[in-house]
Amino acid sequence: MDKESPNHSLRIFAVQGIPRAVQPGDDLAGMILDGLARMDEALEDGDILVVAQKVVSKAEGRLVRLDQVVPGPRARELAAITGKDPRHVQVILDDSHEVIRAGPGLLIVEQRAGWICAHGGVDRSNVPLEEGHEVLALLPVDPDASAARLRETLQARTGHRVAVLISDSHGRPWRLGTVGVCIGCAGLPPLWDQRGRRDLYGYELLASEECIADELAAAASLVMGQSDEGRPVAVVRGYRPPPGAAIRPATAIQRPRERDAFR
Repeated sequence: MDKESPNHSLRIFAVQGIPRAVQPGDDLAGMILDGLARMDEALEDGDILVVAQKVVSKAEGRLVRLDQVVPGPRARELAAITGKDPRHVQVILDDSHEVIRAGPGLLIVEQRAGWICAHGGVDRSNVPLEEGHEVLALLPVDPDASAARLRETLQARTGHRVAVLISDSHGRPWRLGTVGVCIGCAGLPPLWDQRGRRDLYGYELLASEECIADELAAAASLVMGQSDEGRPVAVVRGYRPPPGAAIRPATAIQRPRERDAFR
């Protein structure tokens, strides 16, 4: 492996014992450090924490009780197309800029933070009922800011230089199944622009941009799980970013509208 790609192996492990019932205002950093301590683990310089969006949203109070939502005409129209609860659709619309596609069982929107995804990331999975009523979780208002705050707190409490990724599970237009992707990034280059480099046979790379953040989020998802595993945080250890790759927020991943081939 060449000197610009120094990664030969990684260790990825889930943090055990994060409370299932994370509440608004909870100290997520403290929960992570307590979980590590119970495992006889501690953060090290260069560690990357991948944190599931859902626990971040819970801690930040990004929750809506469904019985308190009044759907409007547009929500009712889309509900008839998708077969979804009109109140659920209204919550999606309230947190979105634009509806991209609507069909049976599916509503794809551009969420307010710029992510194009099914249902704007709004769902009820792993969110407990409140007084017997269904509660929906929304994506964080600014996932990059959420990642930055968590990183700053962890570094202040441990003295170690770490990075934080906020992950979510997204589908792909032409492939079945969901994968972990990064929607918030702090302390790590989300992209590695390899254009201008040469391949093994000397050909110049003209369009190669590696999405480091998504690759790490997907790898961590294998140990975190996506349903009832109860492991919303993982540590990636041993990854070294390529020299020269710029540390930027996850919004740098978003394809500019003028380069979007599907809208």
